[in-house]
Amino acid sequence: MPDAVPDAAIMTDVILNVSDITVEYGTSGKPARAVDQVSLELSRGEFLGIVGESGCGKSTLLFAIAQLLSPPAQLVAGRVTFKGRDMVGLTGEALRTLRWRDYSVVMQSAMNALNPVMTVAAQYDDAMRAHGIGDTTQIRARAREVLALVGIDAVHLKSYPHQLSGGMRQRVMIAMALLLSPDLIVMDEPTSALDVVAQRSLMVQVKELQRRLGFAVIFVTHDMSLVGHFSDRLAVMYAGRIVEIGPTRPLFANPQHPYTRGLLDSFPSVHGPKVHLEGIPGAPPDLADLPSGCRFRPRCPDVMPRCAEVEPALYPAAEADVRCLLYETPHG
Repeated sequence: MPDAVPDAAIMTDVILNVSDITVEYGTSGKPARAVDQVSLELSRGEFLGIVGESGCGKSTLLFAIAQLLSPPAQLVAGRVTFKGRDMVGLTGEALRTLRWRDYSVVMQSAMNALNPVMTVAAQYDDAMRAHGIGDTTQIRARAREVLALVGIDAVHLKSYPHQLSGGMRQRVMIAMALLLSPDLIVMDEPTSALDVVAQRSLMVQVKELQRRLGFAVIFVTHDMSLVGHFSDRLAVMYAGRIVEIGPTRPLFANPQHPYTRGLLDSFPSVHGPKVHLEGIPGAPPDLADLPSGCRFRPRCPDVMPRCAEVEPALYPAAEADVRCLLYETPHG
């Protein structure tokens, strides 16, 4: 197992650069643009959370980054550069070489991701042999080691997925993601099927493992409270675009975009006085028939006439970048 990474070595260099990627879903009519010219960077050892309502494009963005898109989804523009290598256009064999070794993906449902007719040990064995590790003793030792990292007894290497609880299956998947010590782990709502106690326990383990081993995390979720506790930076998505991105704590303390404020007002706080939950009126737009100008305009409490005419760029505001015309001229 790699030694713990010193704090000074974390978040000092960019390992992932996503540049203007656009993903469309083919339909019988106009394509639905689920991700539209999204750009972001991820540093080594950083934890980036991505949040937004259902259908905002966050999982599609994650799949585009991991090069896991399948028809009718298609990456139609942009670049994904991982550790200096352009991922777009790589062949299946080249991607198979990178997966597990350089980056891993933890899916929303471990029961669907794990092979139901193979034991945990057999699946770990397959992953390691596919990447050139052929020594049986080494494979068994590493399998026990990664299970111990996520708090599971090695006896469960003999178990089949259906013999494990939901929380244990997710831990088994996270352990599998760590087998070859990748630099990046991508997680698509890995806690959504778990109760709140299991969610927090799992995330505490992930954060501790990240601190010790130094891998970066992209974490897609609906749960604002989870990313509020565990992420370093937060990207808020709406209708296929990032509308606000910045350090998590300042963003929670002082959200700039009206949509971010609406999201934060939509869930209760366990601290402070009891307040009425506002929610966000209306529904997200049809991605094949977007409104003119600002995409949040039909639901925005701060809408201005200009919002119907101009689609905003990302503007600096406080410690974040915000896609809103309220910040078109930076405040001094």
